[in-house]
Amino acid sequence: MLDLSVSTKLKSLVPDFKAGVICYHHIVISEMPPMIADRLPLFYESIQLSLESQPFGEIPGVKEWRSVFKKVGTDPSRYRPSQEALLRKIKKDGQPHMIHSAVDLNNFFSVQFSIPLGIYDLDHVRTPVRITVGTAKDEYDGLNGRVMNMEDKIVSADSVGVFGSPIVDSRRTCVTEQTENALQIVYLRPSMPDEEVRKLISKIAEMFTQVHGGENEWTIIS
Repeated sequence: MLDLSVSTKLKSLVPDFKAGVICYHHIVISEMPPMIADRLPLFYESIQLSLESQPFGEIPGVKEWRSVFKKVGTDPSRYRPSQEALLRKIKKDGQPHMIHSAVDLNNFFSVQFSIPLGIYDLDHVRTPVRITVGTAKDEYDGLNGRVMNMEDKIVSADSVGVFGSPIVDSRRTCVTEQTENALQIVYLRPSMPDEEVRKLISKIAEMFTQVHGGENEWTIIS
């Protein structure tokens, strides 16, 4: 299994922090299979309708992750947890922008379970990997087209530097249709019981592999 850990700094700020780590091997990324793609518009439509009467701050997963951000020094009104950003996109436009099966499925998981997820090309990640809190020198070219300064934000860093976060990920490790091996980091709600965590990670890993083929291995880190 991948050498991935949580830093003592992050543990001190968020003692109950935990994440699911899933590695996928020999996968094939393309368009979302019709059986799933045909159902997504209805799923997102129901989410959009629910958001008409529910403020974002009252959604349990959003509320909890805003709290986590505040603990590490991130202003959640300026830098939103990625699942909140997706929900705001759905409320405005009806659904997220479709890219390819890996990102589209990742977005589905994030909305369904109200948690941030990151997915990365494993062949572009240089171990060991550590989830920590960024410093003033940590920055990367984000998938949002901006240079992201990651000071006082939860980040994933390898031996090259920071490459991911529960806000937006980097271009350096992004997953494409040429990706054959991937790393998925599931930023769990700290309040989730261990048994619920294991069931959730197993479910995500199984569904991702059903869509993309290949094999998976997973663990929980805290």
